[in-house]
Amino acid sequence: MSDLFLEAAIEEARKGRAAGGIPIGSVLVHNGQIIGRGHNQRVQHGSVIHHAEMNCLENAGRLPGKIYRECVLYSTLSPCPMCSGAALLYGIPKIVVGENKTFQGPEAYVRSQGVTVEIVNDPTCIELMEKFIAEEPTLWNEDIGV
Repeated sequence: MSDLFLEAAIEEARKGRAAGGIPIGSVLVHNGQIIGRGHNQRVQHGSVIHHAEMNCLENAGRLPGKIYRECVLYSTLSPCPMCSGAALLYGIPKIVVGENKTFQGPEAYVRSQGVTVEIVNDPTCIELMEKFIAEEPTLWNEDIGV
């Protein structure tokens, strides 16, 4: 793995799974520095909105709009419509996706709004999700609204 930011998102995903949650992680990067990090905490917080990207943005704190427009959002999994919407709302210009094999969010729509979406399909990200989905299909389906 050569992308340190995706590696940081994977570290977040592993933290989430170790705490009994869903192994999805995210980091927000501004000018080569991580300014926010998070992981899916729906289980841990009994929350309907604490997906990894939402948790990451929450942990970054309130920022001026200019900062968001200079950021890259990394996620181990393709962001869902809710998380994609948050990225669009704040004008984040680029999203790096660890994998979209196990779940694909509204990537075409996000691209149509001028956002660069880079799909890595990293084997570690795929393995984390495939293992989790096999172990806990009911929890996974709850997370994606099925």
